[in-house]
Amino acid sequence: MKMIQAIIRPSKLEVLKEALFKAGINGMTISQVQGCGNQHGWKEYFRGSEVILNVLPKIKFEIAVNDSQVDSIVELITETVRTGEVGDGKIFVSAVEDCVRIRTGERGEKAL
Repeated sequence: MKMIQAIIRPSKLEVLKEALFKAGINGMTISQVQGCGNQHGWKEYFRGSEVILNVLPKIKFEIAVNDSQVDSIVELITETVRTGEVGDGKIFVSAVEDCVRIRTGERGEKAL
């Protein structure tokens, strides 16, 4: 099992959810986060002083999937959210040791 975490633009959330639903992915966790990468934020003025805001609003999207689904899901996310501009985000893939469905006690891939 793998955990796919994607940091994306907020404007791409709905289109990504729809693409994942069409691909048969139903379980996901979505969080509103702030961060920065190559964009480095922007400058604003507050009470006459220049302030550099170096964090931007982003969406963190997390999906646990079977190993066989990783490449197709990463490709789907990339194609769906890419604008070609700085700030499109990142995708992280990591191993998941176990998963337990609390309601039934099922473990592993059956619990996904």
